[in-house]
Amino acid sequence: MAVKTVHYKGATFSISYEILNPNQPSDVIFLHGWGSNKNLMKQAFGKTLSTFRHIYIDMPGFGGSNCDVALQTTDYIQIMELFLTQIDARKNVILGHSFGGKVATLLNPELLVLVASAGILVPKALKIRTKIALFKMLKFTGLTSLRSFFVAPDAQGMSEVMYQTFKNVVNEDFTDYFKAFKNKALLCFGKQDTATPLWSGEVIQGLIIDSRLVAYEGDHYFLLKEGASIAGEIEKSMDKKEE
Repeated sequence: MAVKTVHYKGATFSISYEILNPNQPSDVIFLHGWGSNKNLMKQAFGKTLSTFRHIYIDMPGFGGSNCDVALQTTDYIQIMELFLTQIDARKNVILGHSFGGKVATLLNPELLVLVASAGILVPKALKIRTKIALFKMLKFTGLTSLRSFFVAPDAQGMSEVMYQTFKNVVNEDFTDYFKAFKNKALLCFGKQDTATPLWSGEVIQGLIIDSRLVAYEGDHYFLLKEGASIAGEIEKSMDKKEE
């Protein structure tokens, strides 16, 4: 594990990362989802894609990387751009899981790999909508100390800065960004995923012209069992790209 310091908008970010296969000529960059870290991505893909240099990154606020100011997704993009420049990374392949898929898309790699990517708005269940409405009512009574009962599981236990960041990024519609992406894309989605359902991957496939969708058995974390298969699909996409 190593750390690079990135200065952005008056704040200092210590970005924790790890590189495998350092002498390989092409790079694959792994971006984790919300509430996760680089170790999960390494667990899924560390033994695959041996002809690539692997770059595993803890994005600000996760794993070993700090975050002391509330961020937007666009801020994550800029911070990652600065970091990737520091380590002379090549954007041959960028794989993003969940929230990381949105960041990966705007980094504009040669091959974009979206694994259970966020970015298509999924209607909230009635139970969640009811909790949101009740919390808004309680705000008028001053009972905001009960916030922990109402916040989403992905935001439980977070600092105020990261909770604000979560609110900034959680309900973004990336339809226009997916539509604007012009390079090749591989889309991998789980058939039993309720967070980023398979139908949302089908929507993205309709938005990105040069894209291919592969459906897997499993939930939002199917990548932990299917890392080798996803890696095979990446190699297949790279072979087609070179034809």
